Amino acid sequence: MMLRPWGGPYGGVPPWNLVRPEEFPAAFETAIEQADREIVAIAEQTQPASFANTLVALESAGRTLERLEVLLGVHTSNLNLGPIPDVERIVSPKLAAFRDRITQNEKLFARIADVYENSPPDDLSPAEQRLLKDRYQSFVRRGAKLDSGDKARLSQINQRLAQLYTDFGQNLLADEQDHVTWIEDASELSGLPQSVIGAMARAAAKRGREDAWAVTNTRSAMDPFLTYADHRPHRERVWRTYYSRGDNADEHDNNGLISEILKLRAVRAKLLGYPTHAHWRLEPQMAKTPQAALDLLMKVWPKAVARAREEVADMQALADAEGADLTIEPWDYRYFAEKVRVQKYDLDFNEVKPYLQFEKLREAMFWVSGQLFGLQFRPLGDLPVFHPDVRVWEVLDRQDQHLGLWYLDPFAREGKRSGAWMTSYRSQENLGAPISPIVSNNSNFVSASEGETVLISWDDAETLFHEFGHALHGLCSQVTYPSQSGTSVARDYVEFPSQIFEHWLSTPEVLNRFAIHYQTEQPLPAPLLAKIKRAATFNEGFATVEYLASALVDMKLHLAGEAEIDPDSFERQTLSELGLPREIVMRHRTPQFAHIFSGDGYSAGYYSYLWADALTADAAEVFTAAGGFYDTSTAKRLYDEVLSVGDTVDPAEGFRAFRGRDVDTDALLRKRGFPVD
Repeated sequence: MMLRPWGGPYGGVPPWNLVRPEEFPAAFETAIEQADREIVAIAEQTQPASFANTLVALESAGRTLERLEVLLGVHTSNLNLGPIPDVERIVSPKLAAFRDRITQNEKLFARIADVYENSPPDDLSPAEQRLLKDRYQSFVRRGAKLDSGDKARLSQINQRLAQLYTDFGQNLLADEQDHVTWIEDASELSGLPQSVIGAMARAAAKRGREDAWAVTNTRSAMDPFLTYADHRPHRERVWRTYYSRGDNADEHDNNGLISEILKLRAVRAKLLGYPTHAHWRLEPQMAKTPQAALDLLMKVWPKAVARAREEVADMQALADAEGADLTIEPWDYRYFAEKVRVQKYDLDFNEVKPYLQFEKLREAMFWVSGQLFGLQFRPLGDLPVFHPDVRVWEVLDRQDQHLGLWYLDPFAREGKRSGAWMTSYRSQENLGAPISPIVSNNSNFVSASEGETVLISWDDAETLFHEFGHALHGLCSQVTYPSQSGTSVARDYVEFPSQIFEHWLSTPEVLNRFAIHYQTEQPLPAPLLAKIKRAATFNEGFATVEYLASALVDMKLHLAGEAEIDPDSFERQTLSELGLPREIVMRHRTPQFAHIFSGDGYSAGYYSYLWADALTADAAEVFTAAGGFYDTSTAKRLYDEVLSVGDTVDPAEGFRAFRGRDVDTDALLRKRGFPVD
């Protein structure tokens, strides 16, 4: 059942109602065999190689397997329960072996090389030329030119890495689900907003404790607790529990896995002809080289550290004035930063949160995308979903024509990985009949009790807008070939559309319409909005340093080559050499750094967020110069040159087409309130 083409309206929809997790292994066996046959048929055809019979044929091959991977991928991310962990461990290496069989197929590569080397440029459109070049280079980068012995070794490495990535993610999920900080005395809840206390009570009740409060081991639970809890010993317990995920010297410890991952990546890079894994990963990105990425990171690092030290001094002074008799520790940072915010700007985000209704902010995102790009969202109630929390909308364009589907899975639950992300269920394409995109946004907001309003923090609201920016990138795609669709762009460019969309949250047009008090239904007061704007760069030292620490450790780990690495020791030594303030830790400590160790995606690539934010800051100044973030001509240029083109153009060219020049990285410093040299 899971192997059939998707049925239903809108060109077919994911058949979540037909998924039987125990049937995944057998289904993947069948789908991989079918995909293998399709690849072999392309490789062994007798007609001379052409763009149509080789490159276009590859675009259409393996569709059954792609659909099945979507179904399993959502389960491993959103419903990782029952047999799913074991299924992932079985399937991941088989998928790695299948992908290697494609790139190591000598006849197939010979056809691609023939087209690449002999096709007159005028015979192909610019998008087709780019597709051909990318496909050829991807095969080379993945070992197509290796001899048979090295190809076999490469395949062994890739299959082992697939196993290690799965184990890393499952270990992290286990630590997030199994470790809870319990509070049994109501007097120790002092300082916490009622909404946080209520969420803790519901979390405890789900674990069979009606007489206690639970702080679960996720960022969405940890962050508000550390910000508001007066009880310092509990703050330390929650902090240590959270930042020790994957690092507890038990069956879920990730350090050994990381050491092996790093060694295998280094060996693979050398096998493929690159000095390090970082050089291999960055070659097709905007940055091109590790040094270019490091140059940007280190341009910002000293300024961020200097600002963080100023923030610590302000907090220590406040603590001393209160007679707290303590030295600021990492578990104190958020708590005293919030006190300083109130002291300096008279801004308490507890006053803001009642205006941040989750559903109103969802409406705000719809409204903004309508103002900018003419999108309309129509709720649908008759499509299959994989959990009762999930809702679906049809997306229409200005002419009321179907554009795609948007799924939303907003709330935390058992079996769902932490964080927020966008998933593409189906890419937009126009090969033959047009195929519309299906995308989803996934978050871990704390659900409310029946009849209560879900309120979220300002940071969570920014994340909501960020992930919706990724969704828009997928929904607005207007390309021919699926491998060039939507977010299928360079890793250090893909965050640009999402990060720029964050800017619309703080516009008066959004806040005046949608930041509505959940009880009084009054809009956010103008004086409170003014305080938010004045404090826009407050605590930017902390936010930038914790991110940069992770990005720098990531890069340095992957520049270390085949050295034997103890992750904890390497982390401590690297951060000491960088001069990380002792009051701050990495946003993602190494044993829990899923971005870089649960897959290759962001490995040696966590710098991408800063690289993209340099583009974002510069692009935002275009809107400002044009008179505001709703300027129609600038929005159209963003759509035409960025959102709709996918990977049909080089990202640097796309940005130049939007901006009119190359990026000015000083805009990044201005955005964060750091001095520009």
